[in-house]
Amino acid sequence: MLTTIAYGLAIVLNLLCLLIGARFLLAPRAAAVGYGVPAKDDGAYLTIKGLRDGTYGLLGLALLVFVGARAEAWFMLIVALLPLGDTLIVLRNGGSKAVAFGIHFATAVLILISAALLFAI
Repeated sequence: MLTTIAYGLAIVLNLLCLLIGARFLLAPRAAAVGYGVPAKDDGAYLTIKGLRDGTYGLLGLALLVFVGARAEAWFMLIVALLPLGDTLIVLRNGGSKAVAFGIHFATAVLILISAALLFAI
């Protein structure tokens, strides 16, 4: 049961990274608003974010499939730094606290839970 939950949560989180990456590539302005800090004029940074998130999602899935739960757990532990940083970015750039904590910080906590579950199996 724990194995199913750990793998399931890891897969869902990695797929969400892929979806977020795709959204930043396909609808960058809307994705930036959802991120919590609307974009000004430079779409290059939004493309970078899309590629970053999509790549992390693919890497996470590859680790889970080809290496195993322990490697994925370490990956998740490190990746949790990204939404923690995103929390600070939103707060420092005038975004709402609800978005900063309700989306980005909550995501970091969920990723850390996923890492803990993967380490436990």
